[in-house]
Amino acid sequence: MGASGGFPIDIVLFGMIAAFLVLRLRSILGRREGFERPPEAPRPELVPGPIARGAEGPVIDATAEPAVARGLPDPASPVGQGLARMQQVDHGFQASHFLAGAETAFRMIVAAFASGNRDALRPLLSDDTFRAFDAAITAREGRGETQRTDIRSVASATIEQAELRGSVGSITVRFVSDQVNVTIGHDGQPVAGTDAVTEITDLWTFERDLAATDPTWRLVAARSA
Repeated sequence: MGASGGFPIDIVLFGMIAAFLVLRLRSILGRREGFERPPEAPRPELVPGPIARGAEGPVIDATAEPAVARGLPDPASPVGQGLARMQQVDHGFQASHFLAGAETAFRMIVAAFASGNRDALRPLLSDDTFRAFDAAITAREGRGETQRTDIRSVASATIEQAELRGSVGSITVRFVSDQVNVTIGHDGQPVAGTDAVTEITDLWTFERDLAATDPTWRLVAARSA
């Protein structure tokens, strides 16, 4: 994934069906805990995994993808101490639960970007990030291009940085994923990307006002590592 002004322009992921995105958005944004409280046991059909095409469209294979390795910092490290300060502001905050939610948000955001689903993107992005995504989608639509992307797996999600400024928490997560990304032109021919599986490393920064009632951690910046 490349960066433009600190935000991703060439993030691509095969667009999941709208009903799936809506259900996943509600599961994250519709409860007070945001990324923080342990998630309810997911229904198998809602677990993100490799996408296969069936007779009625894309379906989710909940069993084919290996477990994600989630990395938490040493509590005594500067990053660990930053997370501890966040918990002092919001006693319900737990880094492990945040990281699980961040992984789900990662999948949802890149899926919504690839499919051009602005309604799904809007609640999960800061204003500046949404404008960057919207501009990229508009440019792609103007060229008559579409994205075909398959996240084969997310190998790891690791908290790299954590900072508290006032009551605003900022957490950067390193995602390592295997993806197939292809951009299709208006004539139906590939114009960018490849059918080969490529390992991609992204650094995404999420922010939230921990003293506010809104539980949502929003993406504020992203770059390739």
